[in-house]
Amino acid sequence: MEYRLLGRSGFKVPALTMGTATFAGHGEFFQAWGETDVKEATRLVDICLEAGVTMFDSADGYSAGAAEEVLGAAIKGRRDKVLISTKATFPTGEGPNDEGSSRFHITRAVEASLKRLGTDHIDLFQLHGFDAMTPPEEILATLDHLVRAGKIGYVGVSNFSGWHLMQALAVADRYGYPRYVAHQAYYSLVGRDYEWELMPLALKEGVGTVVWSPLGWGRLTGKVRRGAPLPAVSRLHKTADIGPPVPDQRLYRVVDALDEVAKETGKTVPQIALNWLLQRPTVSTVIMGARNEQQLRDNLGAVGWSLTKEQIAILDTASAVTPAYPYWHQRSFPSRNPPPV
Repeated sequence: MEYRLLGRSGFKVPALTMGTATFAGHGEFFQAWGETDVKEATRLVDICLEAGVTMFDSADGYSAGAAEEVLGAAIKGRRDKVLISTKATFPTGEGPNDEGSSRFHITRAVEASLKRLGTDHIDLFQLHGFDAMTPPEEILATLDHLVRAGKIGYVGVSNFSGWHLMQALAVADRYGYPRYVAHQAYYSLVGRDYEWELMPLALKEGVGTVVWSPLGWGRLTGKVRRGAPLPAVSRLHKTADIGPPVPDQRLYRVVDALDEVAKETGKTVPQIALNWLLQRPTVSTVIMGARNEQQLRDNLGAVGWSLTKEQIAILDTASAVTPAYPYWHQRSFPSRNPPPV
């Protein structure tokens, strides 16, 4: 397993990370993702560790915290062999302070996650979403305290816009607070908006990308085909309207390109989609999800080889879209605005 630096830090993470949104499966939304119990989760952790996948990503919002509990039970007795990444920000209760990134909420969220995970420290803690109501100075001062207390190793964010992330980095530099070294962002062959603003920012500021939903919200599993019904087991049945939108014609164009490359390489569609991401600038690790051992082993086949330049070009062309303003305008002047890729 290849290990990569997480942004501009000395912290190395595996190129693939195991996501735990499929653990527990409490509630209709997460049940559509998976219902992995402790026994099966333990088996998946075993397989990951054998393959060198040592980082496991969770969140207090996954199955109302139950996913963290399942992960904690699955890694019990081998905490020293794993890296834990988790997140908080979204609502965890009905109270007025049961959400957001205030000192009040984040402090309690971290303590609750530590208890559920059965550990005394979180290796990478990320804000799950942007909180426009809490000043970045308050957020970063709180995270600084938690880092100094040894409860958090590194800090990151998720789902931030470029200017929100840059503002936070500027505040961190001004006051000497920990810098965000990771941005957990949506990025896939059918979702390349990340490249417009966040990738150039990450390159310049040293923020490593932790990719979520690399298979386009379950669309690039190799089971979604033009003119065919959705597979019987798919999160898309219940969550298609919630996840990132993808026009059908664009999806099928990308799937056709993946099929073409699959014939050349002998690899599966998911393996090719994951390998494409692993060759993109700023990507430190890609979070792979798996309902079962078969899916996990297939995803693990995304490493140890590389797509050719010609194969990447096929995928790039099929997945390309016109960026939003002002990015399409800036790209008209490549001599002054060179593309990051």
